[in-house]
Amino acid sequence: MRAEDQKAILAVALHAAFADGAKDDRERDEVRRIADSLASASPAIDLRALYQDVLLNRFGIDQAVAALGDDGIRHYAYEMALCVCEADGQTTAAERRFLDRLKASLGLGKGQAEEIERGVDPIVAAGVAVTAPTPTSNNAELDQSILNYALLNGALELLPQSWASMAIIPLQIKMVYGIGQAHGVTLDQGHVKEFIAAAGVGLTSQYLEQFGRKLLGGLLGKVAGKTVGKIGRAATGMAFSFATTYALGHLAKRYYAGGRQMNGELLRETYQSLLGPARELQTRYLPQIEQKASTLDASQVMAMMRS
Repeated sequence: MRAEDQKAILAVALHAAFADGAKDDRERDEVRRIADSLASASPAIDLRALYQDVLLNRFGIDQAVAALGDDGIRHYAYEMALCVCEADGQTTAAERRFLDRLKASLGLGKGQAEEIERGVDPIVAAGVAVTAPTPTSNNAELDQSILNYALLNGALELLPQSWASMAIIPLQIKMVYGIGQAHGVTLDQGHVKEFIAAAGVGLTSQYLEQFGRKLLGGLLGKVAGKTVGKIGRAATGMAFSFATTYALGHLAKRYYAGGRQMNGELLRETYQSLLGPARELQTRYLPQIEQKASTLDASQVMAMMRS
Protein backbone atom coordinates (compact mmCIF):
# COMPACT_ATOMS: atom_id res chain seq x y z
CA MET A 1 0.00 0.00 0.00
CA ARG A 2 1.24 3.50 -0.85
CA ALA A 3 2.26 5.86 1.94
CA GLU A 4 -0.42 8.25 0.62
CA ASP A 5 -3.09 5.60 1.20
CA GLN A 6 -1.78 4.84 4.70
CA LYS A 7 -1.85 8.53 5.60
CA ALA A 8 -5.36 8.99 4.23
CA ILE A 9 -6.74 5.93 6.04
CA LEU A 10 -5.13 7.05 9.30
CA ALA A 11 -6.70 10.48 8.80
CA VAL A 12 -10.13 8.88 8.30
CA ALA A 13 -9.63 6.80 11.46
CA LEU A 14 -8.60 9.89 13.45
CA HIS A 15 -11.67 11.78 12.20
CA ALA A 16 -13.76 8.79 13.33
CA ALA A 17 -12.14 8.86 16.77
CA PHE A 18 -13.15 12.51 17.20
CA ALA A 19 -16.56 12.17 15.51
CA ASP A 20 -18.69 12.05 18.66
CA GLY A 21 -17.44 15.49 19.75
CA ALA A 22 -17.18 14.25 23.35
CA LYS A 23 -13.45 13.65 23.56
CA ASP A 24 -12.02 15.42 26.61
CA ASP A 25 -8.45 16.66 26.96
CA ARG A 26 -7.26 13.36 28.46
CA GLU A 27 -8.63 11.36 25.53
CA ARG A 28 -7.12 13.78 23.02
CA ASP A 29 -3.80 13.50 24.81
CA GLU A 30 -4.08 9.71 24.54
CA VAL A 31 -4.71 9.89 20.79
CA ARG A 32 -1.73 12.23 20.44
CA ARG A 33 0.39 9.75 22.41
CA ILE A 34 -0.67 7.03 19.95
CA ALA A 35 0.40 9.21 17.03
CA ASP A 36 3.77 9.69 18.73
CA SER A 37 4.16 5.96 19.47
CA LEU A 38 3.37 4.99 15.88
CA ALA A 39 5.64 7.64 14.33
CA SER A 40 8.70 5.38 14.27
CA ALA A 41 6.74 2.70 12.38
CA SER A 42 6.37 4.90 9.31
CA PRO A 43 9.12 7.44 8.64
CA ALA A 44 7.34 8.36 5.39
CA ILE A 45 4.37 9.83 7.32
CA ASP A 46 4.58 12.64 9.87
CA LEU A 47 1.96 11.28 12.25
CA ARG A 48 2.40 14.07 14.78
CA ALA A 49 1.60 16.63 12.11
CA LEU A 50 -1.27 14.49 10.80
CA TYR A 51 -2.85 14.39 14.26
CA GLN A 52 -2.76 18.20 14.45
CA ASP A 53 -4.05 18.58 10.90
CA VAL A 54 -7.05 16.34 11.64
CA LEU A 55 -7.77 17.89 15.04
CA LEU A 56 -7.72 21.41 13.55
CA ASN A 57 -9.51 20.21 10.37
CA ARG A 58 -6.64 21.27 8.12
CA PHE A 59 -6.85 17.80 6.55
CA GLY A 60 -10.58 17.28 6.26
CA ILE A 61 -12.45 14.08 5.62
CA ASP A 62 -13.11 14.96 1.97
CA GLN A 63 -9.39 15.60 1.39
CA ALA A 64 -8.53 12.26 2.99
CA VAL A 65 -11.04 10.41 0.83
CA ALA A 66 -9.76 12.13 -2.33
CA ALA A 67 -6.26 10.79 -1.57
CA LEU A 68 -7.39 7.14 -1.44
CA GLY A 69 -6.11 5.18 -4.41
CA ASP A 70 -8.88 2.76 -5.45
CA ASP A 71 -12.24 1.23 -4.53
CA GLY A 72 -10.69 -1.54 -2.42
CA ILE A 73 -8.81 0.98 -0.28
CA ARG A 74 -11.96 3.11 0.05
CA HIS A 75 -13.95 0.13 1.29
CA TYR A 76 -11.21 -0.61 3.80
CA ALA A 77 -11.23 3.00 5.02
CA TYR A 78 -14.97 2.79 5.74
CA GLU A 79 -14.51 -0.51 7.55
CA MET A 80 -11.81 0.98 9.76
CA ALA A 81 -13.88 4.10 10.53
CA LEU A 82 -16.83 1.89 11.45
CA CYS A 83 -14.66 -0.18 13.78
CA VAL A 84 -13.25 2.94 15.48
CA CYS A 85 -16.76 4.33 16.05
CA GLU A 86 -17.99 1.02 17.47
CA ALA A 87 -14.89 0.19 19.53
CA ASP A 88 -16.71 1.00 22.79
CA GLY A 89 -19.72 -1.14 21.86
CA GLN A 90 -22.02 1.65 20.74
CA THR A 91 -22.39 4.25 18.02
CA THR A 92 -23.63 7.71 19.00
CA ALA A 93 -25.88 9.86 16.82
CA ALA A 94 -22.92 12.10 16.00
CA GLU A 95 -20.82 9.09 14.97
CA ARG A 96 -23.67 7.79 12.80
CA ARG A 97 -23.89 11.18 11.05
CA PHE A 98 -20.14 11.06 10.48
CA LEU A 99 -20.36 7.54 9.01
CA ASP A 100 -23.24 8.57 6.73
CA ARG A 101 -21.22 11.53 5.47
CA LEU A 102 -18.18 9.30 5.01
CA LYS A 103 -20.19 6.77 2.97
CA ALA A 104 -21.38 9.54 0.67
CA SER A 105 -17.87 10.96 0.29
CA LEU A 106 -16.47 7.50 -0.46
CA GLY A 107 -19.16 6.89 -3.05
CA LEU A 108 -20.34 3.72 -1.34
CA GLY A 109 -23.73 2.45 -2.36
CA LYS A 110 -26.19 1.20 0.25
CA GLY A 111 -25.46 -2.43 -0.62
CA GLN A 112 -21.69 -1.96 -0.41
CA ALA A 113 -21.91 -0.24 2.98
CA GLU A 114 -24.28 -2.88 4.34
CA GLU A 115 -21.93 -5.66 3.26
CA ILE A 116 -19.08 -4.04 5.21
CA GLU A 117 -21.32 -3.49 8.25
CA ARG A 118 -22.48 -7.13 8.20
CA GLY A 119 -18.86 -8.18 8.55
CA VAL A 120 -18.34 -6.05 11.67
CA ASP A 121 -21.75 -6.22 13.38
CA PRO A 122 -21.56 -9.84 14.67
CA ILE A 123 -18.43 -9.07 16.72
CA VAL A 124 -19.99 -5.87 18.09
CA ALA A 125 -23.15 -7.76 19.04
CA ALA A 126 -21.12 -10.50 20.72
CA GLY A 127 -19.21 -7.84 22.66
CA VAL A 128 -22.43 -6.27 23.95
CA ALA A 129 -23.61 -9.71 25.10
CA VAL A 130 -20.27 -10.70 26.62
CA THR A 131 -20.64 -13.16 29.49
CA ALA A 132 -18.27 -13.35 32.43
CA PRO A 133 -16.51 -16.65 33.15
CA THR A 134 -17.20 -18.73 36.23
CA PRO A 135 -15.37 -16.94 39.06
CA THR A 136 -12.47 -18.56 40.87
CA SER A 137 -10.93 -17.59 44.20
CA ASN A 138 -7.77 -19.60 43.52
CA ASN A 139 -4.88 -17.19 43.06
CA ALA A 140 -2.92 -19.46 40.70
CA GLU A 141 -6.02 -20.10 38.58
CA LEU A 142 -6.68 -16.36 38.39
CA ASP A 143 -3.12 -15.72 37.21
CA GLN A 144 -3.48 -18.43 34.59
CA SER A 145 -6.78 -16.94 33.43
CA ILE A 146 -5.13 -13.52 32.98
CA LEU A 147 -2.31 -15.12 31.00
CA ASN A 148 -4.81 -17.00 28.82
CA TYR A 149 -6.68 -13.77 28.01
CA ALA A 150 -3.37 -12.05 27.21
CA LEU A 151 -2.30 -14.88 24.89
CA LEU A 152 -5.68 -14.82 23.13
CA ASN A 153 -5.69 -11.05 22.65
CA GLY A 154 -2.10 -11.12 21.47
CA ALA A 155 -3.09 -13.75 18.91
CA LEU A 156 -6.05 -11.65 17.76
CA GLU A 157 -3.77 -8.72 17.03
CA LEU A 158 -1.69 -10.87 14.70
CA LEU A 159 -4.70 -11.70 12.51
CA PRO A 160 -5.31 -9.52 9.42
CA GLN A 161 -9.11 -9.34 9.74
CA SER A 162 -10.64 -6.22 11.28
CA TRP A 163 -13.03 -8.28 13.43
CA ALA A 164 -10.00 -9.66 15.26
CA SER A 165 -9.05 -6.33 16.82
CA MET A 166 -12.73 -5.59 17.50
CA ALA A 167 -12.85 -8.62 19.82
CA ILE A 168 -9.93 -7.54 22.03
CA ILE A 169 -11.77 -4.93 24.09
CA PRO A 170 -14.85 -7.10 24.87
CA LEU A 171 -12.52 -9.88 26.00
CA GLN A 172 -10.68 -7.45 28.28
CA ILE A 173 -14.05 -6.42 29.73
CA LYS A 174 -14.92 -10.07 30.28
CA MET A 175 -11.58 -10.66 32.01
CA VAL A 176 -11.99 -7.71 34.41
CA TYR A 177 -15.59 -8.72 35.12
CA GLY A 178 -14.41 -12.21 36.09
CA ILE A 179 -11.63 -10.84 38.32
CA GLY A 180 -14.18 -8.65 40.13
CA GLN A 181 -16.43 -11.67 40.63
CA ALA A 182 -13.53 -13.66 42.02
CA HIS A 183 -13.22 -11.02 44.75
CA GLY A 184 -16.94 -10.92 45.51
CA VAL A 185 -17.73 -7.82 43.42
CA THR A 186 -20.57 -7.98 40.90
CA LEU A 187 -20.13 -5.45 38.08
CA ASP A 188 -21.89 -4.40 34.93
CA GLN A 189 -20.19 -3.45 31.68
CA GLY A 190 -20.50 0.24 32.47
CA HIS A 191 -18.48 -0.11 35.67
CA VAL A 192 -15.85 -2.25 33.95
CA LYS A 193 -15.45 0.31 31.15
CA GLU A 194 -15.08 3.07 33.74
CA PHE A 195 -12.37 1.06 35.53
CA ILE A 196 -10.49 0.48 32.26
CA ALA A 197 -10.76 4.19 31.34
CA ALA A 198 -9.61 5.23 34.83
CA ALA A 199 -6.49 3.12 34.32
CA GLY A 200 -5.73 5.21 31.24
CA VAL A 201 -6.70 2.56 28.70
CA GLY A 202 -9.16 4.36 26.41
CA LEU A 203 -11.43 2.01 24.47
CA THR A 204 -11.52 3.97 21.21
CA SER A 205 -7.87 4.99 21.46
CA GLN A 206 -6.80 1.42 22.20
CA TYR A 207 -8.48 0.17 19.04
CA LEU A 208 -6.99 3.07 17.09
CA GLU A 209 -3.51 2.06 18.27
CA GLN A 210 -4.05 -1.60 17.38
CA PHE A 211 -5.33 -0.60 13.95
CA GLY A 212 -2.44 1.80 13.36
CA ARG A 213 0.12 -0.87 14.16
CA LYS A 214 -1.52 -3.25 11.71
CA LEU A 215 -1.77 -0.66 8.97
CA LEU A 216 1.80 0.60 9.25
CA GLY A 217 3.19 -2.88 9.83
CA GLY A 218 1.67 -4.23 6.64
CA LEU A 219 -0.79 -6.50 8.45
CA LEU A 220 -4.12 -5.54 6.93
CA GLY A 221 -7.60 -6.85 6.42
CA LYS A 222 -9.21 -7.42 3.06
CA VAL A 223 -8.34 -4.90 0.38
CA ALA A 224 -9.98 -5.31 -3.02
CA GLY A 225 -11.20 -8.76 -1.96
CA LYS A 226 -7.78 -10.10 -0.96
CA THR A 227 -6.44 -10.74 2.52
CA VAL A 228 -3.17 -8.86 2.83
CA GLY A 229 -0.41 -9.70 5.30
CA LYS A 230 0.25 -12.82 7.30
CA ILE A 231 0.49 -13.94 10.90
CA GLY A 232 3.55 -12.61 12.65
CA ARG A 233 3.98 -9.39 10.66
CA ALA A 234 2.99 -7.03 13.49
CA ALA A 235 4.65 -3.63 13.37
CA THR A 236 6.74 -4.29 16.46
CA GLY A 237 7.38 -7.96 15.71
CA MET A 238 5.27 -8.95 18.70
CA ALA A 239 1.71 -8.67 19.97
CA PHE A 240 1.04 -5.28 21.56
CA SER A 241 -2.30 -6.41 23.01
CA PHE A 242 -0.72 -9.21 25.04
CA ALA A 243 0.99 -6.58 27.21
CA THR A 244 -2.03 -4.30 27.64
CA THR A 245 -4.28 -7.24 28.57
CA TYR A 246 -1.76 -8.81 30.93
CA ALA A 247 -1.09 -5.49 32.73
CA LEU A 248 -4.80 -4.67 32.91
CA GLY A 249 -5.60 -8.09 34.38
CA HIS A 250 -3.03 -7.79 37.13
CA LEU A 251 -4.12 -4.22 37.84
CA ALA A 252 -7.71 -5.43 38.28
CA LYS A 253 -6.50 -8.22 40.54
CA ARG A 254 -4.72 -5.73 42.82
CA TYR A 255 -7.62 -3.30 42.72
CA TYR A 256 -10.36 -5.73 43.70
CA ALA A 257 -8.20 -7.67 46.17
CA GLY A 258 -7.44 -4.35 47.89
CA GLY A 259 -11.07 -3.40 48.32
CA ARG A 260 -11.15 -0.91 45.41
CA GLN A 261 -9.18 1.72 47.34
CA MET A 262 -7.01 3.02 44.45
CA ASN A 263 -7.85 6.46 43.08
CA GLY A 264 -7.54 7.33 39.39
CA GLU A 265 -3.97 8.60 39.63
CA LEU A 266 -2.78 5.49 41.48
CA LEU A 267 -4.60 3.25 38.98
CA ARG A 268 -2.82 4.91 36.07
CA GLU A 269 0.58 4.81 37.79
CA THR A 270 0.17 1.14 38.74
CA TYR A 271 -0.96 0.19 35.24
CA GLN A 272 2.09 1.89 33.71
CA SER A 273 4.38 0.10 36.18
CA LEU A 274 2.86 -3.25 35.16
CA LEU A 275 3.03 -2.51 31.44
CA GLY A 276 6.84 -2.55 31.21
CA PRO A 277 7.30 -6.09 32.61
CA ALA A 278 4.30 -7.26 30.55
CA ARG A 279 6.00 -6.06 27.35
CA GLU A 280 9.07 -8.09 28.27
CA LEU A 281 6.92 -11.16 28.87
CA GLN A 282 5.29 -10.91 25.44
CA THR A 283 8.64 -11.70 23.83
CA ARG A 284 8.85 -14.94 25.77
CA TYR A 285 5.31 -15.93 24.86
CA LEU A 286 5.43 -14.89 21.19
CA PRO A 287 5.68 -18.51 19.88
CA GLN A 288 2.53 -19.44 21.85
CA ILE A 289 0.76 -16.31 20.62
CA GLU A 290 1.58 -17.13 17.00
CA GLN A 291 0.52 -20.76 17.45
CA LYS A 292 -2.84 -19.65 18.88
CA ALA A 293 -3.32 -17.14 16.06
CA SER A 294 -2.98 -19.95 13.51
CA THR A 295 -6.04 -21.70 14.97
CA LEU A 296 -8.51 -18.82 15.37
CA ASP A 297 -11.55 -17.88 13.32
CA ALA A 298 -14.48 -15.52 13.93
CA SER A 299 -16.91 -18.19 15.17
CA GLN A 300 -14.43 -19.43 17.75
CA VAL A 301 -13.80 -15.92 19.05
CA MET A 302 -17.51 -15.12 19.35
CA ALA A 303 -18.06 -18.39 21.19
CA MET A 304 -15.30 -17.45 23.65
CA MET A 305 -16.90 -14.03 24.25
CA ARG A 306 -20.31 -15.57 24.93
CA SER A 307 -19.26 -18.69 26.85
